[in-house]
Amino acid sequence: MVNQITAEELADRFDDGESMTLIDTRPEDSFEAWHLPEAENVPFDPREGVGDDQLDRVADIDDEEPLVTICGKGLTSTPFAFELEAQGYDDVTVVKGGMEDWSKVYDIVPIARDDEELVVRQIQRRGKGCLGYVVGSTESGEAAVVDPTRQIDVFEVAAEEAGLTISCVFDTHIHADHISGGSRLAETLDVSYYLGNAASERDVEYDYDPVEDGTTVELGDVEITALHAPGHTTEMMNYRIDGAYILTGDTLFVDSVGRTELQFGEEDASEGAELLYDTLHETILDLPDDTRILPGHVAVTSDGQYEGGEPGEPIHARLGDLRDDLDLLQLDEEVFVNRLAENAPEKPPNYETVIAINTGEESPDSEEEATELEVGPNNCAA
Repeated sequence: MVNQITAEELADRFDDGESMTLIDTRPEDSFEAWHLPEAENVPFDPREGVGDDQLDRVADIDDEEPLVTICGKGLTSTPFAFELEAQGYDDVTVVKGGMEDWSKVYDIVPIARDDEELVVRQIQRRGKGCLGYVVGSTESGEAAVVDPTRQIDVFEVAAEEAGLTISCVFDTHIHADHISGGSRLAETLDVSYYLGNAASERDVEYDYDPVEDGTTVELGDVEITALHAPGHTTEMMNYRIDGAYILTGDTLFVDSVGRTELQFGEEDASEGAELLYDTLHETILDLPDDTRILPGHVAVTSDGQYEGGEPGEPIHARLGDLRDDLDLLQLDEEVFVNRLAENAPEKPPNYETVIAINTGEESPDSEEEATELEVGPNNCAA
C-alpha cells in the first residue's frame, strides 16, 4: 500500500529519529544542489517507466526500513512509489508536495531570556535556513515581527501563541534569497512597516516607514533600537533588543558574515566588504561581549543539514565567543576585503528576480511561481 505524508510529518519523523530509506527521484543535478539528509538519488521519469537499473539501485539501498519517496512536487515520486508497490514493496510512503512543500516547513523556537517581560521567538524556515523573529512585551501585549517570510501566517500564529498582538513589522534589509512577507503582513494587519531609510536609494516602490540609525521603537518597556549596518546591503539595519540581543540580519551569522556582491555586483564587491568591515568593527564588536547574536539565516548544506545548529534548537551565539572564535572577525581590513571580494560562493537561485520582487518592481504571477523562485537553501553568507 502506498501512503502519503506531508512535509511537516516528515520533519516530525526526522525529529523523532525514525528509521527510513528516503529516495529522491529528481534528476541528479537537482538532487546534488539540494536534498534532504541521508536521501538517496534514484532519478525517475514516469514516461520511461522503471528499469532494472533503478530497481537494482533500490535493492542496494533498501535496509528493510520503510521506503519514503520525494521529488520536486510529488509528480515523479508518486508514480515511482506505485512502481515499487507493484514490485512487491509493501511499505512505501510519498511526501506530498515534495521539496517545494519542504521549503515551507517552520519551527517556532523560544529564545531563553532573563527578563520575564521580554518575549523572543525565533521562526526557523527549516529547508532554507531563513530566521525571522517575533519580539514582544508581556506587559503591553505588543509584538514586533522582524524579517517575516512569505508564509506570514506562521508569524501570526507565533505571536498569538505567545499571547501577543503584532503592532509593527521590520525588515532588516531587502532580501535576495527569499520573498519577504514584511510589507504584506503589515498591510494585512494595518500596522507600521519599517525599513532602513537608505532603501530610498534602491527604488523601493511600496510604502514603508524609514528607520534611521538610533531610532527606538518601544513595546511597553521593551526597546528596539536600530543600528545602521551597511555591507551586505546599503540599507541594512540591525535591531538591538533591550541591550541584551541584536538581530543581525545578514550582517553577522553564528559561523560567518554576509556576502557583499549581491547588491554591489562583482566589480564593486570590495566596496561592500569595506562597509561591512567598518560595521563589524565599529558598531557590532563595540557591543558588550554578553550580547546575544540572533542572525537572519543559518547555513543549510546541500544535504539539508544545519551548519550552525539543529532544527528546532535556538540558533544564536554570544558576541564575545564569536569575537574569539570566528576567524573572519580577526582579519585586518585588507585581508577581510580581499577574501569577501574574491571568494564569493555560488549566488542564491533567482536572486535578481527575488530582489526585484522585494523592491516592488516585479511581482510573481502565481503562488506556484513564488514557490519555485524560492526553492533551495539560502546562500547569503560569505
